[in-house]
Amino acid sequence: MNIRKISAEDTLQLRRDVLYPNESLAAVKVDHDEDGLHFGVFDNGELVTVVSLFLGRDSAQFRKLATAPAAQGKGFGKAILAHLVAICKKEKIKLLWCNARDTAETFYDRLGYTTKGDYFIKGGITFIRMELPLDQDMTTKKFEIIPAIDIIDGKCVRLTQGDYSQQKIYNEHPLEVAKEFEAIGVRRLHLVDLDGAKKGAVVNWKVLESIAGKTGLVTDFGGGIKTGKDLDIVFESGAALATIGSVAVKQPELFFSWVKQYGADKIFLGADVKEEKIAVGGWLETTELSVFDFLESNIAQGVTNIFCTDIAKDGLLQGPSIDLYKKIIERFPGINFVASGGVSNIEDVAALQEIGCSGAIIGKAIYEGNISMEALKTFL
Repeated sequence: MNIRKISAEDTLQLRRDVLYPNESLAAVKVDHDEDGLHFGVFDNGELVTVVSLFLGRDSAQFRKLATAPAAQGKGFGKAILAHLVAICKKEKIKLLWCNARDTAETFYDRLGYTTKGDYFIKGGITFIRMELPLDQDMTTKKFEIIPAIDIIDGKCVRLTQGDYSQQKIYNEHPLEVAKEFEAIGVRRLHLVDLDGAKKGAVVNWKVLESIAGKTGLVTDFGGGIKTGKDLDIVFESGAALATIGSVAVKQPELFFSWVKQYGADKIFLGADVKEEKIAVGGWLETTELSVFDFLESNIAQGVTNIFCTDIAKDGLLQGPSIDLYKKIIERFPGINFVASGGVSNIEDVAALQEIGCSGAIIGKAIYEGNISMEALKTFL
């Protein structure tokens, strides 16, 4: 999947075929089409989704969102709308809206849009205005605490800077730990199969199955996911999202095929970073790939759920990489960005929320008692 600018003329065929199949191409042009920004989603080189964006001073309207029937239900519409949100935020637009067909109301509702005013009929079709405010204070943005449980030999452990020789066992029963988090109101869990990461294939899927089956936590699972078979095991064992790192760096086309097959909402992209360069292979190998270029190429393919770990900070309880995360959020405002690594106290958590992170993955600070369960509750 690739999103790029197109001309107004390029939108007409799909607009007509999907929205007004009995009309001529000329009839589906809209007022001031030439003043709009027009975007298309391309899948394997084929134009599958189009939309037109009209920017005002404080608000923007998008019109004629259309996805080819064979491509519907694959996340293309959601991806292009996220692209529009990012553009509007960059332009300091406070409100994004559309006149939606009543048949699409549920789709927009799931994306956070709300209805405004009364239904109206035009050309025999019922519409309702739907709005998405974009000017909320970032501190009020939904923010999730995501405790991490790292697994070796079926036990809850923590490493320091990814070093397997620097491991500490915190609990031999990860399910007990997960239930403790759920009991205080935690909704998300970051589960890492360190044995799997070392082996290059999923190992501790039974721990995932136990937690998914005996708690209501939304769990992402990573470590050792290298093949489609690994992904199937992870999802069949109850993971809501699959955490992917090295494959996205070393085999991007394979990774993009997974995003397309399973949907962007099922993928959690992990970017391990050292001095703003991507690191792979258990952090032993630093590439020359800039984290910003890496994220840009993945976001263009529809990826929206991303977390970043500064490996110079992980496990040291010395504070997160606030400056790096601020740069990422400012450059890519439309993503769900989660900070990982370095959180040492509850003030660090507040700082991550303040700069606009969608959440924070926290491990060692909880297990070492630097952040109490009571303190965590203030963010739940």
